[in-house]
Amino acid sequence: MATTTLVLAAEAPDIDVVAELGGRVFGFANHRGITHTLVGVPAVAALVLLFVWILWRIRSRSRARNTQDRVDVAHHRGGTPRWGVLFALACLSGLVHILLDFTNSYGVRPFMPFQNQWFSWDIVFIYEPVMWVVLVIGLLAPVLFGLVDREIGARRPKSRGRIGAVIALVLVVGMWMVRDYQHRRALAAMDALTYQGQNAVSMAAYPYPGNPFRWYGVVETNSFFQRMIVDSRTPEVDPQGLASIRYKPEETPVTEAAKSSYLGRVYLDWAHYPIVEVEQLEAPQPGYVVRFLDLRYMYPDSKRTFLRGWVQLDTNLNVVAQSFGVRDSERNGRSVSGVSGQQ
Repeated sequence: MATTTLVLAAEAPDIDVVAELGGRVFGFANHRGITHTLVGVPAVAALVLLFVWILWRIRSRSRARNTQDRVDVAHHRGGTPRWGVLFALACLSGLVHILLDFTNSYGVRPFMPFQNQWFSWDIVFIYEPVMWVVLVIGLLAPVLFGLVDREIGARRPKSRGRIGAVIALVLVVGMWMVRDYQHRRALAAMDALTYQGQNAVSMAAYPYPGNPFRWYGVVETNSFFQRMIVDSRTPEVDPQGLASIRYKPEETPVTEAAKSSYLGRVYLDWAHYPIVEVEQLEAPQPGYVVRFLDLRYMYPDSKRTFLRGWVQLDTNLNVVAQSFGVRDSERNGRSVSGVSGQQ
């Protein structure tokens, strides 16, 4: 039952998707939450083990109904599963899930509920085609080796699948090492510069899919954010001249009211480099729409902005609506007045 347990436990932390039933904002607030923590891993592993135990009982009873001799043979070969070992494997699989989520820029909160801080390695894109290729190689390698053995008449090894698994794991770790090295080179190149005569307060480099040498750099100074492309092979900052600056304006009552909303608090807790845009609404429902964006997902060579949220306020700055994602009016191509301010 080890393989079944490992596979189920590897996916089980994403059961937090059920939080979407409580609304988009609630789902966003609990995404990669307690099921992706050191405290939550044993609890999720116990649930997985309960499910595996149910499967084992069903299988045992099915065999007993078919032929009693089969059950006797099965118990003679393997006996009752070692549930303690399976529980340890489920915990290990849950920890690996957290590690994989840690490698991308979205991040994890492994120390909840004691500490709500997000951590991210920022070396792997949210979808990584290189890793997909590596995992496919790991799956196909046993089949290819089997075809070769069949052609030459060699004896079939007992653990051919282990060869593919080892190859996949080695290649994944090797990819991480290459990306980590290039990531540190990109950060070093950014740190060596000044920006409009100002030193960086903080900086980050985010990956592109497939290319370990191309990075999206974000620098924060006391008065603005700067976005740029970094080539870690050189290393060269902004080789294509695509750098752009977003200045930090003063707070307004509108932005303060939006940031005090449920969506605002959750978004600002998660965002690395939050940007707030204010749009004034005209009749028949006057007020404001405040959009929350994170520079992590505003790549300079892309027109799309991912993982955004919005809060709608009336003229008295009371929250009328809020959600995570794109507003229906924007999705349908409708526009209401202009942007009156940015932060």
